Amino acid sequence: MLIDKPMQLIRCTQKLQKEMGLKKDDLVEAESRFSFLGSWHANLLLIDRKKCLLFVNDKTLSNFIAPDVRRAEIKNLGVLFQRYLSCVLFAEGMSDGVIEKIMEEYREVGYAGTNSKSVLGSMKDLAFHYEYHILSEGGVHSPMVPEIIHKLNRMPMGALGYKYPIEALKAMYEAPQLTAPMDKPELESE
Repeated sequence: MLIDKPMQLIRCTQKLQKEMGLKKDDLVEAESRFSFLGSWHANLLLIDRKKCLLFVNDKTLSNFIAPDVRRAEIKNLGVLFQRYLSCVLFAEGMSDGVIEKIMEEYREVGYAGTNSKSVLGSMKDLAFHYEYHILSEGGVHSPMVPEIIHKLNRMPMGALGYKYPIEALKAMYEAPQLTAPMDKPELESE
């Protein structure tokens, strides 16, 4: 599928492509149109014999997991991605305006192959942490999964210079400071 400046991309690992039944012709080859966040990488994980999807943003390494997903949900990956992304943004305290702006960027998504060893390396590390935390909290149906997502977005990532993914995400959508903060004037002593 060759499209000029397509919708935003979810870059799927081969394992996920196989599960979705995607063929080479189904994958977008062009880069996506501009957006602040850009593409996401996605991978299929097995945690406690349950299929889970891990999503990681290419620029910020913001991440979330969709636990215990059925094959029908995986085949409709775009809808699942949008639903989880909006919930994670809300849980992170993003304003309604920012959430709407981000979700508009991902109104349409296409699928592509992976293209970043750095993001894949970060995904591997995150997959380990998600599995550990989810299993230690009782499994994929634990009510602690949202808290685990919250926690792992506050884990320093080497690929970001040891910054937190959530800070990188929020920085992209904060209004730039137009002037330098003014110093408090010093009082002259009499």
